[in-house]
Amino acid sequence: MSSGNDCKRQALTKPALGEKAAVELVDRVFGLKVSWIRPLPSYDDQNFHVRVSGNKGADQYVLKITNSEDSREPDLIEAQTQAMMFLSAEGFPSATPYLTKDGSIMSLESDTGTGNKKYMVRLLTYLPGVPVAKIATNAQILYEVGKLAAGLDKALSEKFRHPSVKSLHRGQFIWNLANVPLLDQYIYALGQSKYREVVEQVIEQFKGKVIPKLSSFRACINHGDLNDHNILVASTSAALENPQYKVSGILDFGDMSYGYYVFEVAIAIMYMMIESSDPLSVGGHVLAGYESVVPLTAEERGALFLLVSGRFSQSLVIAAHTALLYPENEEYLMITAKTGWKHLMTMVEVGQEAVEKTWFETADAYNNHPPA
Repeated sequence: MSSGNDCKRQALTKPALGEKAAVELVDRVFGLKVSWIRPLPSYDDQNFHVRVSGNKGADQYVLKITNSEDSREPDLIEAQTQAMMFLSAEGFPSATPYLTKDGSIMSLESDTGTGNKKYMVRLLTYLPGVPVAKIATNAQILYEVGKLAAGLDKALSEKFRHPSVKSLHRGQFIWNLANVPLLDQYIYALGQSKYREVVEQVIEQFKGKVIPKLSSFRACINHGDLNDHNILVASTSAALENPQYKVSGILDFGDMSYGYYVFEVAIAIMYMMIESSDPLSVGGHVLAGYESVVPLTAEERGALFLLVSGRFSQSLVIAAHTALLYPENEEYLMITAKTGWKHLMTMVEVGQEAVEKTWFETADAYNNHPPA
């Protein structure tokens, strides 16, 4: 997802290395010979899937070239990478960096094409599995996603210690869920439409009902982007009617920041709704999984509807804004919009009370019949 305070500036700082330059970069910085390479989709960084030959360790990696704006914040990238290494050591399926030739976890490289831009470069282990977006989700995997989100937040907040962690206090970070009111400056991208009216309504309710309660929510470190493309899963059963899955990979820590436990579950619910054929039922299963590790307070539960609506608004408004600036990447940028607007409009039409009733009854039913 987009990182930084200024979406316009951010959208225009995406790296654009060719495959040949990427191959040479892997050789020069990491000392590895690439035998195969292909680009991977991304929001504002540039990623390549590479296979290397003659290496004693893994043979597949992701070359991650961070946009030039975020590359000016090495402490932030350090914190994200150290968090990934910490989570991997804690047993979470997170990528870890392959060290540069001088033993560093990342390297600041100049863009020889433009001469004045610098990009932070990392080589991360390639994780197996398919994105949640590519499977037909069921209650079992939705519960697992919720449980993962809570476990990740809890581990980071209780055990992760590193000097760079202070960089995760990102007050004006556009993707932090507390900053839904900042959408006011980008809402022009929706034109004059029914969608704009709904988002304006969400923003006003958010200002009045969520912002005043933030101090009562429990703070933690958020991954911040557990979407259906950033969670990889692997099948654990051959049953065609009701397949079982386990999470095999957690991707993209670029939106990490200090936030609140309830933010993470709201973000996970919103993204799990995107591909679902029954989106309003999703929240209860994700919430049940999350609360199996971190039960929410009554106030946190009471904010969930507006937090999910707020994340839909963030994703849809920022994507529309960025697509205006970066039309060649519009197909990827507008992935959420394909079904996102429909789901947000449905939530608003059904109303908070009815949606919450569905979510909470489903989640509470797990207390009586917890998964095996």
